[in-house]
Amino acid sequence: MLEPGIPFRLNSRVRRLVAPNPGVMTGPGTNTYLLGDDEVAVLDPGPAIPQHVDAILEAGAGRIRWIVCTHTHPDHSPAWQAVAEATGAQAIGASPADDMFQDDTFRPARELQHDDLLSAPEFTLRAVHTPGHVSNHFCFFLEEERMLFAGDHIMNGSTVVIVPPSGDMKAYIESLQLLLRYPLKFIAPGHGEVMEDSHQVVEWLVRHRLKREQKVISGLRQLGRAPVDALVEVVYDDVATSLHKMARLSLTAHLIKLHQEHRAVHHPADDTWELFEI
Repeated sequence: MLEPGIPFRLNSRVRRLVAPNPGVMTGPGTNTYLLGDDEVAVLDPGPAIPQHVDAILEAGAGRIRWIVCTHTHPDHSPAWQAVAEATGAQAIGASPADDMFQDDTFRPARELQHDDLLSAPEFTLRAVHTPGHVSNHFCFFLEEERMLFAGDHIMNGSTVVIVPPSGDMKAYIESLQLLLRYPLKFIAPGHGEVMEDSHQVVEWLVRHRLKREQKVISGLRQLGRAPVDALVEVVYDDVATSLHKMARLSLTAHLIKLHQEHRAVHHPADDTWELFEI
């Protein structure tokens, strides 16, 4: 059930609260998760909308001890401050990345590193650094339930926009492949319903990105030296033109990946791209 403001129990350790911020980029709204009942961790507190903050505090019932953020985009972390001020909870996450879409208010008391653990009487949460969507992105693996809290690394119903420079397509694909090393059973995304068949979901996303990469290569072969505006019409011909503005961002990320791998050349003078072929 994805109804804003109403806690929904996913299992004995996890409840979900949906923020009232539906939209093209947020789907039904941002998912805030509450882990534990006696000592509560709020994972992705979401936007600083007063009614959402009130719903978190009511569900936490005076037992919120930690605030954990997957990343610091404005739909995921800003409510941290109001929740922390009301509860004294410790903020945990990575400091804001250096790009234009960050919640610069976020100040973690505990700066995360890959494989860090948050151990509580009712749960064990393992941090998994997953750069790609943005450089400071972490997923969190709830070991007792084999559930991955995926933030914006994996979304239900759509693919993730990669926004350079902090967003990195090469890092994104490598981060997806890293997740295949974990015994995942469920994926709890930042937007949308929980997904099962977790490894199949991750494998599909890798295939999808590499298939799109092949379309980028084919587009460059078809057009020759070309700007992103021309390429997006060819590479994303299966996507509504109303979404091409966002598609340009992921396309640029694909081109940068090809450049990193010495498979494409960028010409800054006229901002065009072409294949590097010997």
